[in-house]
Amino acid sequence: MKFLRQTFDLVEPHFTKGGKLEKLYPVYESIDTFLFTPGQVTKTGPHVRDSLDMKRMMSMVIIALGPCILMAMYNTGYQANLAIAEYGAEPLSDTLTEYVREPVMEFLGLPHDPTNHASNFVYGALWFLPVYLVTMVVGGHLELLFAVVRGHEINEGFLVTGMLFPLTLPPTIPLWQVALGIAFGVVIGKEIFGGTGKNFLNPALTGRAFLYFAHASFMSGDKVWTAAAADELGIDGYTNATTLTGLAATQVTPGQSVDIVASSTQNLTFWDCFWGLIPGSMGETSTFCCLLGAAILIASGIGSWRIMSGVVLGALAMGAVLFAFRDMSDNPLAYMNPFWHLVVGGFAFGTVFMATDPVSASMTETGKWWYGGLIGVMTILIRTINPAFAEGIMLAILFGNVMAPLIDYAVIQGNVKRRAARYATT
Repeated sequence: MKFLRQTFDLVEPHFTKGGKLEKLYPVYESIDTFLFTPGQVTKTGPHVRDSLDMKRMMSMVIIALGPCILMAMYNTGYQANLAIAEYGAEPLSDTLTEYVREPVMEFLGLPHDPTNHASNFVYGALWFLPVYLVTMVVGGHLELLFAVVRGHEINEGFLVTGMLFPLTLPPTIPLWQVALGIAFGVVIGKEIFGGTGKNFLNPALTGRAFLYFAHASFMSGDKVWTAAAADELGIDGYTNATTLTGLAATQVTPGQSVDIVASSTQNLTFWDCFWGLIPGSMGETSTFCCLLGAAILIASGIGSWRIMSGVVLGALAMGAVLFAFRDMSDNPLAYMNPFWHLVVGGFAFGTVFMATDPVSASMTETGKWWYGGLIGVMTILIRTINPAFAEGIMLAILFGNVMAPLIDYAVIQGNVKRRAARYATT
């Protein structure tokens, strides 16, 4: 490491102001700070000192995402192996499957057996990692391009965006759409507003929303959640709806009692959904893994427990209202027990990792409660009222992002008025 440090110090003058490679300083700086701790520290007062800089904060979020990442690989492989071994499906046919995935499985001697944990993890990783690599290559180069043109450092925030984005995608998403989605999220969701710290929308969700509306057939329905094919040619995706999609398609009449277990397409239980061995976006299925991430984010002071609590309370309140008046509706989602909303779809993942984005969320302490509550209420309303959007947390968070400045403004103005009134009476 000493030799590497000396090498970096030797070439640094070429990248600093006046050097031949001045324009490429962001590249030098990003590699240097990735390998070594920056030497610029505050040594004297009166500055506020904190050991948690941007890099450490982003690293902690990546650690918090660890359980969801591991679950994304395992569950993606488990769902595919389950469809292949027990329901007669075949490996989904594409170039990577033909030349990489199946040869690797054969080389390692791993069968498509859902009871084989190694097979589930390896096969799932072979689907998740290409999506992640495309995200990092395309999004990373765009970050680099904007950093060079603007002459600023590459922000570590993309490490989190680049991890969140693939976790919100179905395993069968074409890789060219992954590239298109992350490019849209980075450019339109962040860089066009000035980069990290200046964007008011979550870049990962912006990219996902773009794909959702631009290529809906690859992002929703019942044929995109399992990396397996239903026919011998391996062309059509294996049909396997998510819990929300299955329930939304259920026909009910007002006053009819609907059993959520019987109505879902796979007779899933509450705890099946809680642990996450169900079809869905790769990293969003396990509420348990999201809770582990929430504990890390709250303990480290990075994730706001007020926002998370606000989202949960808002969802439970709206779900309880709809459940109380379910006899007046023919919408099957109105018959869902409010607590079920917390474990299906991407609710837990969005609550823990998306709604708490420190850049696009409310800044004031009181505003965080209102911001979280608004997202919770909107999530259940979107899910229930519009059956075209069985998953509502994505649009609800983007709506919350837009409303966050207004919420903070209202909170601050309320404080100003209260203080003015207090001073007037003294």
